[in-house]
Amino acid sequence: MGPQLTPSLSAATVDRLVLGKRLRHYRNQAGLTLEQLGSRVGVVPSQLSLVENGKREPKLTLIQAIARELGVDPGELLSEEAPDRRSELEIELERAQSTLGYEQLGLPRIRTPRSLNDETLEALIGLHRELARRTRAAETTSEEARRANTMIRLQMQQRDNYLPDIELIASDLMRRIGHTVGAVTHRDVAMLAELLGFTLIFVDDLPSNTRSITDLENGRIYLPPTSIPGGHGLRSLALQAMGHRVLGHSEPKSYAQFLEQRLQINYFAAACLLPEARAVDYLQQAKRNRNLAIEDFRDAFGVTHEAAAHRFTNLATRHLDLRVHHYRTDGSGALVRGYENDGKPFPTDEGGAIEGELLCAKWGGRTAFHRQNRTSEFYQFTDTPNGTYWTSVQTGEAEQGPFAIACGVQFDDARWFRGRDTQVRKRSTCPDTACCRTAPPTLRERWEGKAWPSARMHQHVLTPLPTGTFPGVDDTSMYEFLSKHAPEL
Repeated sequence: MGPQLTPSLSAATVDRLVLGKRLRHYRNQAGLTLEQLGSRVGVVPSQLSLVENGKREPKLTLIQAIARELGVDPGELLSEEAPDRRSELEIELERAQSTLGYEQLGLPRIRTPRSLNDETLEALIGLHRELARRTRAAETTSEEARRANTMIRLQMQQRDNYLPDIELIASDLMRRIGHTVGAVTHRDVAMLAELLGFTLIFVDDLPSNTRSITDLENGRIYLPPTSIPGGHGLRSLALQAMGHRVLGHSEPKSYAQFLEQRLQINYFAAACLLPEARAVDYLQQAKRNRNLAIEDFRDAFGVTHEAAAHRFTNLATRHLDLRVHHYRTDGSGALVRGYENDGKPFPTDEGGAIEGELLCAKWGGRTAFHRQNRTSEFYQFTDTPNGTYWTSVQTGEAEQGPFAIACGVQFDDARWFRGRDTQVRKRSTCPDTACCRTAPPTLRERWEGKAWPSARMHQHVLTPLPTGTFPGVDDTSMYEFLSKHAPEL
């Protein structure tokens, strides 16, 4: 991440700065020196100086005594506003020099004596504002977003992809709506929305860059049409929208915060659709029967294959004592997302990001595309430089093209899964380019220097990620939509 420009001063410290400036302002108006005021209120000048410089918070009795000697109401000293423009500038400079980003530069702090004229002070503050602006601009680039996403992925790896606080919240809410058995229905989701003060509204004119819109003023959550086949995604979308409220999210100030909120609402939705207690009971029984299967887990709770695979990774390490890997690839073999705590050697870029990296052609997430019958799960053992892994893969078709969902474990843990008897086994030596990225010598000799491909390039390679409070969302289209659908009050 780039330098953070969020002030590190506490609210109390900022209050002390304002208080000190107001005290000095009224002391100067009264024509008193520190020594004179100190003798009148029974405090040594050095102690008053610390208060005026925001270094010490005075007791209420001292504030009352000072206000009495200065002939002002104590409320005037405790006001949250700077007493004049000069004080306002001094406070802003002090706050700017107290940010982590400035401290990381290793530059000295500039004091603000009266000999420092206002023009110089304005120039210094202008430089700090520009530094903050450029840092915010840097945080909207795809590279910065990749770094933030990588950081979050590694943090979840350390937590075994398990968030107990969200598990408790989801379990409590599902208990409160009376859900105990069976798949979570659309009616269950609507009941939860009502419990949280929302109504679900299905519309066919959502802005193209939104998955849902929540009208906080009128308690409405707008979702795509209910005619979507299966409707599995609609339950998840509604739960994700509610997750922002349940988890106390505020408007994200950076891509890191935006991505973390996205992870949390996805986790919340999954924890509602596949409640921890029931999901763990189901998986533990399947493990005892040596018949763990993502497709069975999927069907038992009425969710998508990817939701089941991802939920399995939430619970496998904590409750089944299994370390796992899970990833999604597109039809070209590029990683869309992935997680592992079993040492599966995902390809990474120099910064540790895996998204967009080309998966080894020997891995199950790519070889599964080669079979003719893709209706059931595909199983494969893969030898890698980090050991041998067993993986189950489900392929499918989406609007963007074919995809594969993979979930697996180390060789020794395959004994708990259906499909462990597969005879399919591949050997991967990636990142060695001779594994799958270098053509056989005969082909290379035939075509090297005689072929020139026109590569397909994704537009996002050159485009910074969208700016704005909510990345990718156009305020105008969202506000026009809300104005159109908001009920008359």
